[in-house]
Amino acid sequence: MKPICILFIFSFMLMNCARQPALKYPDTAKVDHVDTCFGTAVPDPYRWLEDDRSEATAAWVEAENKVTFGYLERLPMREAIRECLTEIWNYPKQGVPSKYGSKYFFSKNDGLQNQSVLYVKDSLAGEPRVFIDPNTLSEDGTTRLGGISVSHDHRYVAYTLSSGGSDWREIRLKDIDGRDLPDVIQWVKFSSISWYGDGFYYSGYDAPKGSALSEQNQANKVYFHRLGTPQSADALVYSDPKNPLRYNLALTTDDERFLILSISAGTDGNTLAVRRLNAPNAAFTPITPARFDYEYNVVDNFGDAIYIHTNDNAPRYKLMRVTLRAGQPVWETVIPEGDDVLEWVSVAGGRLVAGYLHNACSQAFVFDRDGGSKTALSLPGIGSIGGLSSTKDGGEVFYSFSSYAVPSTIFRIADIHAPAPELYHETQLKITLSKYVTEQVWFTSKDSTRVPMFIVYKEGVPRNGKNPTLLYGYGGFNQSMTPGFSISNILFLESGGVYAVANLRGGGEFGSQWHKAGTRLQKQNVFDDFIAAAEYLIAEKYTSSEKLAIRGGSNGGLLVGACMTQRPELFKVALPAVGVMDMLRFHKFTVGWGWVDDYGSSEESEEQFRYLLGYSPLHNIRPGVRYPATLITTADHDDRVVPAHSFKFAATLQAAQAGSNPVLIRIETMSGHGSSSTQKAIEEYTDMWAFTFYNLGVKF
Repeated sequence: MKPICILFIFSFMLMNCARQPALKYPDTAKVDHVDTCFGTAVPDPYRWLEDDRSEATAAWVEAENKVTFGYLERLPMREAIRECLTEIWNYPKQGVPSKYGSKYFFSKNDGLQNQSVLYVKDSLAGEPRVFIDPNTLSEDGTTRLGGISVSHDHRYVAYTLSSGGSDWREIRLKDIDGRDLPDVIQWVKFSSISWYGDGFYYSGYDAPKGSALSEQNQANKVYFHRLGTPQSADALVYSDPKNPLRYNLALTTDDERFLILSISAGTDGNTLAVRRLNAPNAAFTPITPARFDYEYNVVDNFGDAIYIHTNDNAPRYKLMRVTLRAGQPVWETVIPEGDDVLEWVSVAGGRLVAGYLHNACSQAFVFDRDGGSKTALSLPGIGSIGGLSSTKDGGEVFYSFSSYAVPSTIFRIADIHAPAPELYHETQLKITLSKYVTEQVWFTSKDSTRVPMFIVYKEGVPRNGKNPTLLYGYGGFNQSMTPGFSISNILFLESGGVYAVANLRGGGEFGSQWHKAGTRLQKQNVFDDFIAAAEYLIAEKYTSSEKLAIRGGSNGGLLVGACMTQRPELFKVALPAVGVMDMLRFHKFTVGWGWVDDYGSSEESEEQFRYLLGYSPLHNIRPGVRYPATLITTADHDDRVVPAHSFKFAATLQAAQAGSNPVLIRIETMSGHGSSSTQKAIEEYTDMWAFTFYNLGVKF
């Protein structure tokens, strides 16, 4: 590390020299609100905190932040951590290039810019120039650039902007030379931008009638926008008033032969219907069953054959192609299901690039369009492929690779027909990474299921049961936790910490069956896996309960909340971030209805209600229990997992806590389901590490 960080790490401070005074939490009012579900009374005394627009809620947020930041400001190592984290964070970060026509687009952050800048160059060796700099769009640096979509004739670029971390997006337009167009599309969320001729398809909502940040989002519609016209003139392409709680997504193929409609009722499973774009008024023809049993992900087309990545009767996924013959879909297998999970497929130069997961690590192979001529793509080690970029006709491919001790490295393949990866861009850090050990171990969960876990630590760290350890998990929505680089974690590892990531059921590491085993009435498996991971780390002398912290965000925040209420004695520190804490009401806010696929619903059946009530973090806090030192984090613009979850959890936990472990909630402003700027990210990680180090007794 650079001298500034060495100075901080080895300028040890005795932890007992700055004891925190006893905390006095805000007096949070209780209301006499009780819901009756299947004959069971469920009190909800902090229901009023769900109103994100009330003065009372704003006053409570201010009071809680005053207590939290008062505590954090007194931590002896906080400023040293901030200085060190800022120093090591300050390095250039570059994204994988994408080629459109002859131009290359890529993102880059010089180091501490709040937002990455989108650049364009006219050739691979050309001089980059700024195409969109979101840092110029707001004074506080929280306006973010989302994805871009370039028209098929390479004349126009559509892009999305978000404000303050919200999931709401605004679509704007430029021509390919960077000149702004007047078009503005509002109230867009989780949408594609799919070009056809001089316009594009997108998915949008009506403007909210109540709170834009908590009101349930209903009636998703597909529109077509023609360039140069106002949004009010956009043509309605598809809506389904009878089923307002669905996602409707429109996709066009690059040759503009097909318009494909994807409909889903949540996060797991969809249906597809197709319409030929040379007959725009024709009805959509369904090509999959009108159920949501499986996932069908459109890859691309070759002529009339549409290639689809699916788990239809293939839990580890396969690649199919479907062709309409006499109006009926005919399916053929291109790449059959194998022993490993077929995670994704991309098209490059008329060939297929397929990414697999083998024990939660990336592998990749190149096939011809019929699934033959399998060739392995060389990777530099155990890690994760990210951001693969290719074009259907061109043979050039870019992709990134990273691991726990390897920052994002970009490789280029000049011709996919003879794939020979060459280094295109290597990240240059301002620190020299020490030698790290990455192990993959397998532990046994409560029901005897074997579960893998990555464990990372600095070479020479002893197995003496005394190491500060952070256990991270997610376990949901078919998302896989694969090796990846975090500059923030380097701070912990360099301080002698052990970082562990458990590949819990509910994730996608081993396909649909692994995912389903951690959903609905089997969700407890996820928590049992995480608890077993913690017990393994203790039994194998990596750490002890007094040195163990747990962390997770979103569904991972639920994970932390459930585990700390089920086994409070097992952990010293709990860090639930933007968590789903009220399992009886999550579906009533924004797009929470889409999570019923994974969680079930308290309103669907008594069995589901009682199961959810049995683990819901909010409803399983018991007065007089000594819970871990807890730092709950959320943000005022989180409209995915609304902050009311964290508000009610914090108020309940503060009232119940026995002993001296602090229970704090840190509520960020102008931020959402994740930090909305580099500065806010550094501030949040500073406070997380300061809180964790202090309560684990780590010297810094």
